[in-house]
Amino acid sequence: MKHYKQFEITASPLNIDLISGLLWELDVTGINEEEDKLILFADAESKIDKLKVEEQLNKLKLNNIVETFSVREFSLEDKNWNEEWERSINVIEISDRIVIKPSFREFTPNKNHIVLRIDPKMSFGTGEHQTTKLVILLLEKYIVPGQKIFDVGSGTGILSIAAVKLGAANALAIDNDEWCYENGIENVEANNCSDKVEIRLAEIENVAENNFDLITANINKHILLNIDKQLASKLAPGGILILSGILIEDEADILESYKKHNLELEDRENLDEWLALVLKKK
Repeated sequence: MKHYKQFEITASPLNIDLISGLLWELDVTGINEEEDKLILFADAESKIDKLKVEEQLNKLKLNNIVETFSVREFSLEDKNWNEEWERSINVIEISDRIVIKPSFREFTPNKNHIVLRIDPKMSFGTGEHQTTKLVILLLEKYIVPGQKIFDVGSGTGILSIAAVKLGAANALAIDNDEWCYENGIENVEANNCSDKVEIRLAEIENVAENNFDLITANINKHILLNIDKQLASKLAPGGILILSGILIEDEADILESYKKHNLELEDRENLDEWLALVLKKK
């Protein structure tokens, strides 16, 4: 039986957005946000440990964002992960049209609904997090029928699935995590999108295709800053790049980095402390 690391984190005050944003910089596979704590998951082979989690939280303490915190570490069998998600995930109505439904929840759609059937397992992208909601709302706004989509850091595959259901011609979704790769394929099949969405276990440099009409990257700040040139090179002239996983306070750093690659701010949306940016290639 495969095992995973689990970290239970409490803090006072519990600023879930800021804490989870910082923890995503670690080598984690998922973060479950609960009312009074955060549950962080990582592969057993990951170098992350209790000390590294505490180091991140100490940064917040030094900046007077949290006063106290505690971290408990556990070993978790993979079968328990699904039990955790099934207890916490419900049907999510992203907009008047878009609904995210896990297989273990009932939902009766009306004729206008676009239903995304997503079972997250160990992958990020359930639709519950603000960043996923933001990107889907922007896809609803910017998808044009016939577009070619590239999703970097695809997690569950939810953004590619949403894109083709909104009218995109096809989507290529990549992730460097094997669990995300397998979960993405499962979700694509569950949504009958296998003819339009391709999931690959890959990094950007492994992708030969170029001139994508629209690219999504819902990752975290430090990765977005590292892949700015690569994302820009994959985008067609006049193409749209949607970035999220960004805290509002980090907007200036992201815009400065991407401006160097002929990408200009077209639009922005935020939910709570989280931000999504729409950039257009000159």
